[in-house]
Amino acid sequence: DHGKTSLIRALTGVDTDRLPEEKKRGITIELGYAHLALDPFRFGIVDVPGHEKFVRQMLAGATGMDIALLIVAADDSVKPQTVEHLDILRMLNLHHGIIVLTKSDLVEPEWIELVEDELKQLVKGTFLENAPIVRVSSPTGEGIESLKMSLREIAEKVIAARDNLESERPFRMAIDRSFTIAGHGTVVTGSVNSGRLCVGDQLEIQPGAIDVRVRGIQTHDHAVESLLRGQRGAVNVVGIHHDEIRRGQELARKGLLTASRSMILQVRTLPQLNRGLIDRQRVRFHLGTAETLGFVRLLANEQEELLPKSLVPSEQGIVQIFLSEPAVAVWNQPFVLRSESPVVTLGGGRVIHPESPRINRRNQTQLMAATKLTSSIPSERVSSLLYLSPIGRWNRNDLAASAGVNDVEPVIRELVDSKELKQLELSSNRVIQVHQLHLKEIAAIIEQKLEVFHNSNPLASGMTHEQIKGNFGYLRNLEIVDEVIKSMIAEGRLDKRQKLLGLRGRGPQLSKNEQTLLNDILQQYEQAGLQTPSPQELQNAVKKNRESIPQLLELACNRGDLIRVSGDYLIHNATMNLVIERVRNLLSKQSGATTSEIRQELDASRKYVVPLCEYLDQIGFTRREGDQRFMVSN
Repeated sequence: DHGKTSLIRALTGVDTDRLPEEKKRGITIELGYAHLALDPFRFGIVDVPGHEKFVRQMLAGATGMDIALLIVAADDSVKPQTVEHLDILRMLNLHHGIIVLTKSDLVEPEWIELVEDELKQLVKGTFLENAPIVRVSSPTGEGIESLKMSLREIAEKVIAARDNLESERPFRMAIDRSFTIAGHGTVVTGSVNSGRLCVGDQLEIQPGAIDVRVRGIQTHDHAVESLLRGQRGAVNVVGIHHDEIRRGQELARKGLLTASRSMILQVRTLPQLNRGLIDRQRVRFHLGTAETLGFVRLLANEQEELLPKSLVPSEQGIVQIFLSEPAVAVWNQPFVLRSESPVVTLGGGRVIHPESPRINRRNQTQLMAATKLTSSIPSERVSSLLYLSPIGRWNRNDLAASAGVNDVEPVIRELVDSKELKQLELSSNRVIQVHQLHLKEIAAIIEQKLEVFHNSNPLASGMTHEQIKGNFGYLRNLEIVDEVIKSMIAEGRLDKRQKLLGLRGRGPQLSKNEQTLLNDILQQYEQAGLQTPSPQELQNAVKKNRESIPQLLELACNRGDLIRVSGDYLIHNATMNLVIERVRNLLSKQSGATTSEIRQELDASRKYVVPLCEYLDQIGFTRREGDQRFMVSN
């Protein structure tokens, strides 16, 4: 009841109170809209509620604003809502504003000076510290022209401070209202956060990933062909019914935004709180025009103490928020936190990871990476973000929104050159970059799995390549594991043992009796030639360490002492060399040979010769064509 709506009516001639309840109670409940032309500028005005019960509407209306008018009634002075709204404006990263003293005709000049002194103390150290204070009376029109002059001056500062590339950035507009117009269909309204919108553009609404097309655009009740950053607009979209749209969604370029239930935030608590922000506290998360419930996990405070139990009043920290409903954001986007009940503003800050997986709170490397997402150095932000993202599942086109980096290629090259990212060539046309910390973590998991395997299987040489890769089913590109294994072999951390992989210095640990039994088995196989015993026959022939025989045979195969021809048919390595020499001699005398001819050369039954021939085909020594086998030339 400090006269905001009356002031807008005096400035623009528009009554922004639309609802019967607003007329009846004399307070603003919902957002109201007006426009003001002060050549050469055109202002879109959002009248937000001032009452403490409607701060959520105020937050929705304040998003995307360039200038704030902080309204204080001269006869009432600063109230708790004034303080809360100022805190919220600071957290929303506003830089320009004017303080307006309304109802100045109702009090004496000396009283107004006292109110102004109180306001100067209130705004000291904020973006309004040097803002003009304009005295007005809406009923009489006193001070209205002075306010318009101040608006022109502040608009010039806003335009001068704007980035010339703003119109080239991807389009985003937080939706604050939706409705339908007969003959036109669905209309959404909001303030353009970035980029340019044109009639005919193909966009999407997030959360929801709903594809829409722009049929028409209006700003300040006039049809236009395009809409720019800083303008308010009404956008007629095709492809969705207005009932499917809610305040809090955004209209944006396709692929720019990804809905997420988990974000990492840099937050500062308000100084006037009783107890600050507590780990696991449930909160109301205000982002753009959205309000979502969630809870926070504290990751670090401003002293870089990890996993604090609370952030005391006026303390800054890093938190991860988990939301009950998905929301969309970009890096550095401001937000406000309020308690669930009773509803009190706790603090605010900026989003530093818009779609973060859950942080492993026992992983200090992840916790420290989260603190570096606030860095002013783009390469540090990107490095931390890629480490905290799923391995190999990032897209360089997303880094503008997720890390605030528009020129991505130089940053990626810098990280590759510094070896923070490793470039992996998965195929002739597939190259990916993986964070070196991810590669180290994969290597550590491989070592851990092999350590457990060696301890549990003392007679085994190691695990197969596929067994190791089976531990990484969550990876999109399993070729990353192949690259890590290759590096670990080159570094001497792994030994390649035939088809198995084992830790360097770890392998079969045989007892004296097991070593004796293995030597005896190898001697039996060497003496047996092609007619070797089966594993079952070997087990039946011994009394001690019978259960070790399958593992000893596997060990002998992995060491190359025995050759597994097929299934349980194994022969000694020396015997296989003799077989290969005889088959080579046979095939060197004639162009090809049948299985029967090879059987005669080896002087063995078909029971042994058929699997032997198939094995020679398999290893590429011979090639079968019909009934004939031929030597494969090297």
